Amino acid sequence: MKMNRKALKALLVERRALIEPEDHGLTRPSRQGRRAPGLAQQQVDELTGRAANTYYRLESGRYPNPPVDYLEQVGRLFGLNEQEWGSLCRYAGIGDPPTPLNRSAGLEVAGVWQKALEGISHPAYVNDASWNLLAHNQAFADLFPGGQVPANTMRWMLLDPRGRDMLLSWRTVWAPLVLPQLRAALAVRPDDETLLQIAKEAAEDPDLGALWESGGGHIHPDGDERPIHHALRGPGHVTMCAAEPLGARGARLIILIYHPGHTKQHTRLPMLRARRTN
Repeated sequence: MKMNRKALKALLVERRALIEPEDHGLTRPSRQGRRAPGLAQQQVDELTGRAANTYYRLESGRYPNPPVDYLEQVGRLFGLNEQEWGSLCRYAGIGDPPTPLNRSAGLEVAGVWQKALEGISHPAYVNDASWNLLAHNQAFADLFPGGQVPANTMRWMLLDPRGRDMLLSWRTVWAPLVLPQLRAALAVRPDDETLLQIAKEAAEDPDLGALWESGGGHIHPDGDERPIHHALRGPGHVTMCAAEPLGARGARLIILIYHPGHTKQHTRLPMLRARRTN
């Protein structure tokens, strides 16, 4: 991926100017008799423990393929959010960030998502990067007996007997497709205690152990159709629409479009593409 020097410099200069040197026990640098905003470039080197001019090389676009751990240091020092962290990595030429910058990333989403879900007629929910349920609408609650939604959707799909009953053809359709999602989530968050515990129990489960060991390549559920037993409407299928809230890497918005009936009859709709204007 090619470095975008202009965008990289603009992002770093803007964010560096917002950092108060006094907050880090340093004095504010002066420039030609006036107080310059933010940290000086050499102060960034001092605070990150790097050789002189390391940050200058980064900000000026003269540091090809900077190491991720250095970008993380700069990102945390500058207080970048996850969207800005993604931009920093892309502008620096390394592509999408391999890991979130902050431990809280993906574990919280803006409260307005609950209002957004309430405006969706299909069953819909948002889970965090550990697959804990953060928000849902009433249509999603109606899927479950007594409206009792699961606390963690990954655990429910894989290990909860009620989930195995509700997810029709669980052994052949759901489990082989859900386990790779767990593996992919752990690749991004290898220290996530919730995911590690679910993986441990899955590996020890007599119905899942062999599947877990064999791996599997399917990860994204977007557009998949799978059988399910709706608590109010009976057997049917759900077509899944999956998206990731910006700024909450690993969190997921899932919309389930329910179709009644035992037989899978719904073919995948054609991809949506913008029309060419010339």
